[in-house]
Amino acid sequence: MIDYRLLVDLEAVVELDSLPKRSRNRLLLFFEKLRAYPEEHCTAEERDDRGRRISITSHAGWLIYYWTDFADRHVKILKVRRVSGNTTRSR
Repeated sequence: MIDYRLLVDLEAVVELDSLPKRSRNRLLLFFEKLRAYPEEHCTAEERDDRGRRISITSHAGWLIYYWTDFADRHVKILKVRRVSGNTTRSR
């Protein structure tokens, strides 16, 4: 197993800070799973403006967008979005 470092973008930190403690802790525990095995959780992907593959997964009513930087051994959480029915909305 490769040990990755977890980095969280400020936008995601602000979103997490606004959540009730239980919801925040649930997401943080899942982030640890992403850190340990980032490729196992990817359910969709998109490309950013630089062509990097952005992985997307869902957990507990949230979409989590992250980038696995294999060269630096980082998993970078870019944003979290609450799932609302069949659509998502940015928070």
